[in-house]
Amino acid sequence: MTESHPPAGAPAALRLAEPAGRWLLTAVVIGSGITFLDATVVNVALPTIGDDLGASLGGLQWTVNGYTLTLAALILLGGALGDRYGRRRLFVFGTVWFAVASLLCALAPNVGILIAARTLQGIGGALLTPGSLALIQASFAPEDRARAIGVWSGLAGIAGALGPLLGGWLVDAASWRWVFAINVPLAAVVVAVAARHVPESRDETATGRFDWTGAALGALGLAGVTYALIAAPEKGVSAVLLAATSAAGVAALAAFVVVQRRGSHPMLPTGIFGSRQFTAANLVTFVVYAALGGVTFFLVLDLQISAGYSPLAAGSALLPVTLIMLALSERSGKLSERIGPRIPMTVGPAICAGGLLLMLRIGGPGDDVSYVRDVLPGVVLFGFGLATTVAPLTATVLGAVADRHSGIASGVNNAVARAAGLLAVAALPLAAGLSGDDYRNPGAFGDGFRIALLICAGLLAGGAVLSWLTIRSVKAPAAGAPEPPCHVHCAVAGPPLQSLVEDPAADAAEEPERP
Repeated sequence: MTESHPPAGAPAALRLAEPAGRWLLTAVVIGSGITFLDATVVNVALPTIGDDLGASLGGLQWTVNGYTLTLAALILLGGALGDRYGRRRLFVFGTVWFAVASLLCALAPNVGILIAARTLQGIGGALLTPGSLALIQASFAPEDRARAIGVWSGLAGIAGALGPLLGGWLVDAASWRWVFAINVPLAAVVVAVAARHVPESRDETATGRFDWTGAALGALGLAGVTYALIAAPEKGVSAVLLAATSAAGVAALAAFVVVQRRGSHPMLPTGIFGSRQFTAANLVTFVVYAALGGVTFFLVLDLQISAGYSPLAAGSALLPVTLIMLALSERSGKLSERIGPRIPMTVGPAICAGGLLLMLRIGGPGDDVSYVRDVLPGVVLFGFGLATTVAPLTATVLGAVADRHSGIASGVNNAVARAAGLLAVAALPLAAGLSGDDYRNPGAFGDGFRIALLICAGLLAGGAVLSWLTIRSVKAPAAGAPEPPCHVHCAVAGPPLQSLVEDPAADAAEEPERP
């Protein structure tokens, strides 16, 4: 016999100490966990995928970017669909979609089908990711909500941490295809648990049309620009085609901005950018996550191609970054509450830039590249810099708008971070002089890797300067005031995503926007 569920829109009542609450948490942790895994697990398998499918460097870039493109473009729309049609329904639907797309990835006979399947995977991720946190927000009793979100964010961070390690082990022990196939049984568990134990909820006040035009323009704009950047260094690509796709991409992005400003139900309400603090924090997010996306793409490739590491060893290389972020994110957030975000958001990217400069010690073909001597110091310093940066950055984004807009603000910030990673993976090989089969040439790839590191270090240094010039430190809460919860989260793929569920009490109060 299945559990009875309260009707959609009923008051939140689940408790973390009760089986029903733990079952819901199990479903959303595993569901969101597979999307975090796929954001980090694939990079380590890229050289093997390229050899097996005969892919060019551009094909490997699209294997990463096909997923990121649709996820970044549609994640806000996915949250709105769940609010309207039922969060559990969209969460389950997105999980099934993700599983089917993962199976297509695992069975792909060539790189073209793999890229198409990865694009479909991103759509599934955009449908299920917002729903995972929204279900917690809507289903748990208020007194258990913050703790449940903390458990969710910590476990999701661990899933992201295990991604490269798991990917390396699967490639070494079995095949790169298992990197995708492993999602299928995990998704089956999520669907079974959600169908039996997760209550439905929706926003009964949601009205109006969905911004399908905005979603399409955003996706087309990012796709056009990304295609031009990836295809530019490839031989035989028409200059007319490159000019046309880049112009079409820029035009679509410009049209996206116009539609969002003038539309009656925009996917991205541009009014929140009236806060200078919010705009500045998102600019810093773009710069920092562009560098992060470039490093995570290049480092695991170079360790395999130039340094001769196995997929498992290369996948383990960035594990200290995740562990440091999980251990220190809460302390970093509390420090930012006391001294304000300006100093941590300035110092953090500068430390990250120093870590990348230390990684320049990683040698090329024929060198004895010691992980402890040549890789670990830079990775550790990079991890400390990210831990110093991410929690204050997220708090600044949420604190720059009224509480009732925190969900959309968080969604925008997450989409900005993913778009930054998308464009970095597209542009950095071009800037580093890499193309075609260069990833099969250890010497050429090693030279390009060092150029890419210098560019990423420059981006991070620019982020530090930008933070110092644009981020304002706000006063700490008054003595005795309740502190907002600071959740542990490893935000390697993107900043933590806040629930899109609106707070009716905050809506009724019409709290003025914070300066």
